[in-house]
Formats: sequence, structure tokens, C-alpha cells
Amino acid sequence: MNLSQEEWASQLASDEQAIVLDVRTAEECAQGIIPNAILIDIYKGQGFIYQVDELNKTKNIYVYCKAGGRSAQACAILNQLGFANAYNLMGGFMEWKGEVRLP
Repeated sequence: MNLSQEEWASQLASDEQAIVLDVRTAEECAQGIIPNAILIDIYKGQGFIYQVDELNKTKNIYVYCKAGGRSAQACAILNQLGFANAYNLMGGFMEWKGEVRLP
């Protein structure tokens, strides 16, 4: 499900069981990440699938990338793997106005 920056941040702030997933490359993540994000590069192909498949499928997953395209792909993959709630950050990290930390 696509969420605006405001919806994503608001929903994430009130979700104590949330998992934040950053699907960017290591080079992109070096510019900063959203706090508590798990870094799993979607370009790892099957490796990406193996890693995300180990996450808790009962929790809400908040996914982002640089601009929103790869994270939308990741949400589709998560849904196929049985995750009930995967939320894509529209506009991605480029438009993120919330807290950022270095990895």
C-alpha cells in the first residue's frame, strides 16, 4: 500500500510493532537512514528474498528506497511472501523530512 510521507510517518510513529525496511544500496544508505531501519538491498535478488522472508510476517513493514520505485517493488514481493501489511513510502528518502541517522 502506498502512503504519503505524512501518512507513513504518522502511522509508523503510532505502531510499536513496526519493522522499517530500507531497500537501497549500501552507498545510498551511507547518506543516512531512517532510525531503526533494517538494511536489505533489493538489488541482491534472491538474497533479498531470503533475508526478508526471515522477518516477522505478523508485523507491519514500512518500506522505503531513494524515490519510491524499488520500495513499491519490495512491497509487492513482501505481499507474495505472505506479509499482510507492507507500506511503501511514496517519494522515498529524497522527500523524507523526519529524523535521519547515519548507519
